[in-house]
Amino acid sequence: MAVSKILLAATSGKSCKILLGLRVLAFLATLSAAIVMGLNKETKTFVVGNVGNAPIKATFTAKFQHTPAFVFFVVANAMVSFHNLLMIALQIFGGKSELTGFRLLSVAILDMLNVTLISAAANAAAFISEVGKNGNKHARWDKICDRFATYCDHGAGALIAAFAGVILMLIISAVSISRLVQPNKCSFPTAASPSVVP
Repeated sequence: MAVSKILLAATSGKSCKILLGLRVLAFLATLSAAIVMGLNKETKTFVVGNVGNAPIKATFTAKFQHTPAFVFFVVANAMVSFHNLLMIALQIFGGKSELTGFRLLSVAILDMLNVTLISAAANAAAFISEVGKNGNKHARWDKICDRFATYCDHGAGALIAAFAGVILMLIISAVSISRLVQPNKCSFPTAASPSVVP
C-alpha cells in the first residue's frame, strides 16, 4: 500500500522530491554495505597441534577478498552507489533541465539494471554466508562463523544494508518507469525567484 502511494505521487509534482529522497537513502544503504564488507577482516591465532607440551599455533585471517561472491558484492554495491550519486547530482545541479524522451527512458533502464546488479550481488553473498555460518556436510565444508564471529557479524550487517538497498532500488525503478507515462520537470532553484501576482 505504501508503494502504491509512492507510485501515485510519482505522477504528481512531488515525484522529484520523493525520487531524490529515495536515491539518497539507496546511496547511503549501498555505500555502507560496500564499505562494511570492504573493510571486513578478522585475524585470529589458533592452536593447531602439540609437540610434547609446546602448542603449535597458526594465525589465520578471514577477509572478503578470499570469496569471489563477496568481491562481487563490494563491486556491485559501489557501482550502484556511484549510479545513485550521479543521479542525485544530475537532479540537484542539473538546473531546470527536463528529462523527457530518450533521457528519461535511459534513467529508467539504468535503474532496472542496477536493481538486477545489486540483487544478484546481495543474493550471491547471502548464499555464501549461509555456507560460512552452517557449513555443508555433503561437500565437507566446515563452518567458520563459530571461529570468526566478528567477521560474520560485519558481513551480516553489510547484507542487511544491501537488501535495504535492493528494496529502495526496486521502488526507485518503479517510480522511474511511472515517470515515463507522465514526465514532469525537476528543478531545484538555487535562488529565490520573485513571486508574480496576477
